[in-house]
Amino acid sequence: MPFLNSAPALLVLTGGFLGLTLPFGKLAFAAGIAPSLWAFVISIGAGTVLLAAFLLMGKRPRIDVHMIRYYLIAALISYAIPNLMTLSAIPHLGSGFTGIMYTLSPVFTLLLSILFKMRSPNLLGLLGIFTGFAGAVLVGFTRGQVGQPAEPLWLAIGLLIPVLLALGNVYRTIDWPKGADPTELAAGSHLTTAVLLVPIIFWMTGTFPVEPLGAVPWLVFAQVLASACMFALYFRLQAVGGPVYLSQIGYVGAAVALLAGTLFLGEVYQLATWIGAAIITLGVLMTTKAQQQMVAKVS
Repeated sequence: MPFLNSAPALLVLTGGFLGLTLPFGKLAFAAGIAPSLWAFVISIGAGTVLLAAFLLMGKRPRIDVHMIRYYLIAALISYAIPNLMTLSAIPHLGSGFTGIMYTLSPVFTLLLSILFKMRSPNLLGLLGIFTGFAGAVLVGFTRGQVGQPAEPLWLAIGLLIPVLLALGNVYRTIDWPKGADPTELAAGSHLTTAVLLVPIIFWMTGTFPVEPLGAVPWLVFAQVLASACMFALYFRLQAVGGPVYLSQIGYVGAAVALLAGTLFLGEVYQLATWIGAAIITLGVLMTTKAQQQMVAKVS
């Protein structure tokens, strides 16, 4: 499929599925599902579907010391901790505002990629990243939904999310196992994440409260489908576009979460929030154009 080799197409699709995860998380919280359990649903669902797809392709997973190390580290800093923080923050910040926190990831990823002498964007790409960052800063100053200002503690937690995501973006590129299939890495990372979340669920809830999941089977199905699609494309995007370009799924995801929160969940945001979102969109368009220029130059 041609879009699997198109970084801009992968960016839009992956970011779109990411954006759906945030309003789904808010609906899960409203249904009485613990954030830690919902994080488990995301990873066990995505990991199982992707592993099945990998096996159906006639391939077999590779297990060695390098792969195990990769799965453990990627699971912790890319999924288990950030997803737990994100889902815990949504009830306090709103799904749209929490999504905006993802837009800070490209700046941190860029700084780390420069530090580790990895592939960096051109001038237009840099301008696009910092344009998106300016929009995120403007949104940050609005402090959440109208009539529900965010608490400083949850703002701080929200700001830690993109830092961990940036670390994960760079780590996965630096330590990418030679010859590994993106679907294989996605499946292994998420199944490892699910295993790591089990003791966390017991520690946070004192049990493994699966009963609320039975009340919203449609939501569980939608989340598993969105997660499987997102992470199947996520690792492909990292291979095609690199860690800095990948990190910009946060811009797309934030826009989708903001729209979904407003249209379907009754969230209300200030005009400045929407202006910030428009600036973020401009940043995405600039970086997409920059990526196309870099591809054309190489070819």
